[in-house]
Amino acid sequence: MATSSTAQSPQLVCHIAPTIGVICLMSALKNIHQLRADISWSMSNWYGEMTFFQIICRLSFTQIHRHHKRTPYASNTFPHETYPWYCDDEALFYYGVPYPDGTSADIGWHVYTSPSNPFAPSGFNGTCQFPQTTGSGLNDSRQHGKDLYGVYHDLLKFLPSTFDATKVTYRVTNNVITSQVAGQIVEGMFPATTNTQFPVLIQPASIDSLEPTYTCAAAATLYANYSVGSNNPNWTLHLSQSASLFATLDAISGVAPTDSGWHNSFDHYFDSFSARQCHGKPLPCSAKNASACVTQEEANAVYRRGQYEYSFIWRDAPQSLAESVASYGVWIAELASNLRAAMADTSGIIYRHNVAHDGSVSRLLSILQLDVMVWPGMGSEVVFELYSKGGCWYVRVLWGGQILRSSNPSLGYMSMVPVTTLLAYFDGLVGVQAAKVPSLCNSS
Repeated sequence: MATSSTAQSPQLVCHIAPTIGVICLMSALKNIHQLRADISWSMSNWYGEMTFFQIICRLSFTQIHRHHKRTPYASNTFPHETYPWYCDDEALFYYGVPYPDGTSADIGWHVYTSPSNPFAPSGFNGTCQFPQTTGSGLNDSRQHGKDLYGVYHDLLKFLPSTFDATKVTYRVTNNVITSQVAGQIVEGMFPATTNTQFPVLIQPASIDSLEPTYTCAAAATLYANYSVGSNNPNWTLHLSQSASLFATLDAISGVAPTDSGWHNSFDHYFDSFSARQCHGKPLPCSAKNASACVTQEEANAVYRRGQYEYSFIWRDAPQSLAESVASYGVWIAELASNLRAAMADTSGIIYRHNVAHDGSVSRLLSILQLDVMVWPGMGSEVVFELYSKGGCWYVRVLWGGQILRSSNPSLGYMSMVPVTTLLAYFDGLVGVQAAKVPSLCNSS
């Protein structure tokens, strides 16, 4: 059974820190500068007065983070939006190149509406897809890459000065948003890659462990029985207690009160409001009554409920750990294998970067049993750093630029945890090479 997390109800949108209001820049962009000082302090504190460079023999780095800012999903927009959303400050490219000697025009999509098309698009008018990475989201991604390079190259002398495919890898999911974000992160870290062909790793869509998309019937059944869409009273209680808030929002949005997608969780309203405010757009008003608008107080109420829902789904519910282990166990096993390869010196890869989703990061935090669970903000990240000293290996885990604190007693404050402890924990849950996951996914 999962160790329960401590509930919290911050009023936030895109930031993982408990800050009132809307802060859209990911925590790592703010905290990574402090991380430079934290690294030197924590290491010297652990070994007394020894300096960082005297004590570290080797370091391997694995990061996973949610993609950066995007427009809302079309399903999360109101039936009739009262203002447009334009994405003319960016270009998103989709094209292919045949190897070994092919080239291609750089094909970028430009969204438009034909005057001859009698059908209006759902949600916003304008020049965006819903969803798509936004221009400011791409800028955040590039800054993310610059900050990572500033820490792990400029400060720690760990990353190579130029990109080296034998040492550094990037991985994305089958959702194109992650590739768009990866392009800017790579350029931010290694500017010489600008306008060059750059391969990233991706698994087949049917078995991807990073998103994840592999079939796991037991996890899906478990989730459906305690979480979104279920009749579990532990889930439905907060929804029934929010009836008046739903009624107010429905009257403004024009969403039917019988639309289950908008009422079996606060996901739709959360994404609809937070995506606007993360991009400096006003909260929505009614298409029928311009004076009837969502207030900041009402938006904050939605954000608090969204935070509660993610805490319940991924940490507080007794079923949360079992669901996460089954549905994300393959990626955990891959992480464990990479740690073993680094210790055995059987892999030359020292830096692994994964661009993923809130569902990816949430499952990982669930497995690590984060003590205070929140909805992972855009760009929020988990980092695994592997260190060695005197033949002993240790792992430091960072969440949002700060050391992660687990409520599992064997993990605790995850600063220099013996790697054997972490691997034993992972192996006990998913097995070496994910040996336990198939049976976990097929159990009834």
